[in-house]
Amino acid sequence: MPRPIVATIHVAAMQHNLARARACAPGAKAWAVVKANAYGHGLQRALRGFAEADGLALIEFDNAVRLRAMGWTKPILLLEGWFDAADLHAMAEHGLEGAAHCIEQIALLERTPLARPVDVHLKMNTGMNRLGFKPAQFGAAYARLRAIPHVGRITLMTHFANADEAAHECLPIREQIRRFNEGAAGIEAPRSLANSAGVLRMPALRDELVSDWIRPGIMLYGGTPGGASADGYGLRPAMTLESELIGIQDIEAGDFVGYGSRFEADRAMRIGTVACGYADGYPRHAPTGTPVMVDGVRTRTVGRVSMDMMAVDLTGIDTARVGSRVVLWGEGLPIDDVATSAGTIGYELMCAVAQRVQVVEN
Repeated sequence: MPRPIVATIHVAAMQHNLARARACAPGAKAWAVVKANAYGHGLQRALRGFAEADGLALIEFDNAVRLRAMGWTKPILLLEGWFDAADLHAMAEHGLEGAAHCIEQIALLERTPLARPVDVHLKMNTGMNRLGFKPAQFGAAYARLRAIPHVGRITLMTHFANADEAAHECLPIREQIRRFNEGAAGIEAPRSLANSAGVLRMPALRDELVSDWIRPGIMLYGGTPGGASADGYGLRPAMTLESELIGIQDIEAGDFVGYGSRFEADRAMRIGTVACGYADGYPRHAPTGTPVMVDGVRTRTVGRVSMDMMAVDLTGIDTARVGSRVVLWGEGLPIDDVATSAGTIGYELMCAVAQRVQVVEN
């Protein structure tokens, strides 16, 4: 039989989370972001979970083409745009849309005749300083795009650096919105502003944050970009990573646990060994105290995570035995709690689940 570690994907939770995103932005169309193999949840499952989305957004050209082959007929957006002329021809052939974030992309589009027009999302840099045109350059970039015969619809977009904290001390969301409005002044075109953090802010900023399209990502999978817990936002976990206890040790005060003897017992303890390690995608750097659930009881990891196993504290869990269910994250244990303890974010944990982990769907 296979090792007991399993990642269960909850398609109904994905559908619920998409509905929550829509509820935050009444009247807006929704791109469901499915990059990185739908944040580790799988493209096939994303097609079912996000069937009601108005479009799918990702960065990988091969997966965009796969989505078409799988039967997705609605829009597909390439969030990093195109990299060479072959990409542009593929966009025209498969009806893909792409982001334009630099002058080199526009120049390539100008000198690459296409069999049919492509729709473009012109990206503004409102403070992330990663991709996009500065507000002062935006109007000229739009005019240059609009002059290209094989450019179809142009949508104006940005990506918020800070939206989870409304009053961020360095760059509050209102300042990012102000910059966008300044750079886009006088341009009549659809707008695509809100990522997950922006979507979750829209009810409080209804008169300021106007977005014809929203681009929810992490929230669709039951994680939060910050600001509140996923449960507080009404989101459900779309992935539960679980395993079992495969061994139990009774130790005394002064005994050590794991590689490097990093954990020393200060009393007699029962220690459970779980079939899950960093080769399964669990973060090796997760410290003692990272939350875990055994038989429905929240407890903690102890010692260093090894390649295939990890140790947990069974204090107070009288039902624990070899074969007891262990939830690493998901239903009953928010992925963000685990990520915070490990000094990372839920996005990384979702995407890091290893190929050797069995994935099932409910």
